[in-house]
Amino acid sequence: MAVADRFETYYNAAKNDSIFAMFSQEMQTALPLNKTSDFLNGLRSQAGQITARSFVKYENGTYARYKTNFERALFAVNISIDKNAKINGLFVKPYTEESLPKIQRNITKLQLPFKGEWTVIWGGDTKELNYHVESVAQKNAFDIVIKDGRGKSFKTDGLANEDYYAFGKELYAPCDGEVVLVVDGIKDNLPGEFNPVYIPGNTIIIKTANREYLFFAHFKHHSIQVAEGQKVVRGQLLGLCGNSGNSSEPHLHFHIQNVENMNIATGVKCFFDAMEVNGRQKTDYSPVKNDKIKTEW
Repeated sequence: MAVADRFETYYNAAKNDSIFAMFSQEMQTALPLNKTSDFLNGLRSQAGQITARSFVKYENGTYARYKTNFERALFAVNISIDKNAKINGLFVKPYTEESLPKIQRNITKLQLPFKGEWTVIWGGDTKELNYHVESVAQKNAFDIVIKDGRGKSFKTDGLANEDYYAFGKELYAPCDGEVVLVVDGIKDNLPGEFNPVYIPGNTIIIKTANREYLFFAHFKHHSIQVAEGQKVVRGQLLGLCGNSGNSSEPHLHFHIQNVENMNIATGVKCFFDAMEVNGRQKTDYSPVKNDKIKTEW
């Protein structure tokens, strides 16, 4: 406990050199003072100071895990010490309650939430295929647009939302469920601009009967047709594709989470029941980057 107490004291006092002095020789070699300072300064910039900390458990027999409240974030701070009470392991990651449900993939059968052929621009399990993999909640997310025969997602110069094929297209419920969150009223961005204040933009979350949380982001401003608490059925109109939130062009962002709250959620691998992929029929399929996908309605 004394090591963790000192770490917190030095961290809040911005004494990076004092924390470095707590490291074992191997740790100092692996993480020299300049890299230690970069890491700690970056953590302070992102999350602020530590305001509360509580021991959770030992992991893998060596790491002491602490639920740690920072001014702007909740993280698990994991500290391992050697027989000389020197830190020989340190890592910080978003904190998740172990009581949260663990879901590997969806059980509910889902249809694609749109009509016609769309193209997956981000999807898959690697960083090269899907930049979302670095986010715990969004790691299995898809970004999907409509492209023409030239491979373009817009008709002319792409300077206006209306120039994009996906803008204003209808989006539908992929299954029966209950709407548990609606965010509306966020204006669409001009293409190429971003709104970092509320990253998902206009949003709908649907809870399925199997307690999977379907997350739709970036709806068009004031286009959402459902309300919180409403029961929806497969194929029901939800709203129109837009360009709200942290979005550079009109597109659909879709992923599944294990709980409603995105801040503590873990992403769930998403498979769709039946669709055409690059001209071939697929069942129980999870699309990847560059797939052209559509389904019969």
